[in-house]
Amino acid sequence: MQSTNPISFDNTNYAFAYKTDQELQKAHFLFRLMGNPFVIKWGLQLMPLAIRFRIPFTQTIIRQTIFKQFVGGETLEETAAVAQKLESYAVQVILDYGVEGGEGEAAFDEAASAFIQVIQYASSQQNIPFMSIKVTGIAAFALLEKLQQLMQASQASSLMGRYTEALALLNEEEKAAWARSEKRLQQICENGFRLKVKVLVDAEESWIQNPVDAITMLMMNSFNKEIAVVYNTIQLYRHDRLAFLEQSFELAKEGGFQLGVKLVRGAYMEKERSRAKAMAYTDPIQKDKTATDADYNKALQFCIARIDQIAMIVASHNEASNLYTTQLMQAQHLDTHHPHIHFSQLYGMSDNITFNLAKSGCSVSKYLPFGPIKDVVPYLMRRAQENSSVAGQTGRELGLIEKERVRRKNQ
Repeated sequence: MQSTNPISFDNTNYAFAYKTDQELQKAHFLFRLMGNPFVIKWGLQLMPLAIRFRIPFTQTIIRQTIFKQFVGGETLEETAAVAQKLESYAVQVILDYGVEGGEGEAAFDEAASAFIQVIQYASSQQNIPFMSIKVTGIAAFALLEKLQQLMQASQASSLMGRYTEALALLNEEEKAAWARSEKRLQQICENGFRLKVKVLVDAEESWIQNPVDAITMLMMNSFNKEIAVVYNTIQLYRHDRLAFLEQSFELAKEGGFQLGVKLVRGAYMEKERSRAKAMAYTDPIQKDKTATDADYNKALQFCIARIDQIAMIVASHNEASNLYTTQLMQAQHLDTHHPHIHFSQLYGMSDNITFNLAKSGCSVSKYLPFGPIKDVVPYLMRRAQENSSVAGQTGRELGLIEKERVRRKNQ
């Protein structure tokens, strides 16, 4: 691993070089607000209502605060300025059309077309090698739930065996609907393959994840023969996902294709635990953060040890996990810019990780959502909740910003 700059996530000069003093001041103000439980509680309740009832100045306020911090723009074209600025600091982009999926075949077709448009745009830009999709944007949630239930009831020993049995048990209308959903995903992946834009399939709730895993594996089998084009997302805050990673690797070996994985901790913990309790089934979430961290690091070890056959994205805001990945790379004498190792953080968060990794020569990106303000409100709410619920996240962001403001004042 060749690097002339020792990796440290405390260098605020690198972390915030892309922000003006005014932008840094706005970020400081915003994270202070998100550190206030009262503001978060009422803000999350009032923001969707204000948008829905078109209360004057609501969109202007949101656009100048939380939207500008976490979103690349309302249109693909508006993301260009952000992408170009990031490119000047050797940071790439993962584009995400941040609109939540609708319901009905027309909405699914429209979402698939939008995803393909993102791929076409990304292919014309030097700094956008990835785009992200959600299967719930192109397939009915209820149908995914039924497939999950059928797969869980199956006696087949493999993921694909359970998937095949489940499909056979659908009625004719459901089979036709699922065939259309599979065709949408295939068209998206075909465009990614043809235009050399990698497709990241987001994780979903545990009660619909099995068919998502299966259909993503089918896409890998079709498009990952030479390089990884399609990536599945593995949430390591679930206690069964390390084993799933290992099983996925075996399927990839059997199928003769590259396994693409994006490793995350997870995004649905409160919802998962509430549902498990209400429906009296085993909680899929790890018993504590220590267990999650342990499995995440084991997943890193597993992938690095098989890096010729696995393409991985370390999608984490955890400083220890990012640093540990670089240490594993050093131990294996892997180059910082290894084609199968990529790091990523959300736009507007953890700049100290992103930009210090980039300065050290690592391949790293920002996950950059875009879309109309009224449509990306659910995404913005999750970002606000994440910053308020992750222990120390807001305080860490604030502390780094304050450190940089002092440094600039004293230079």
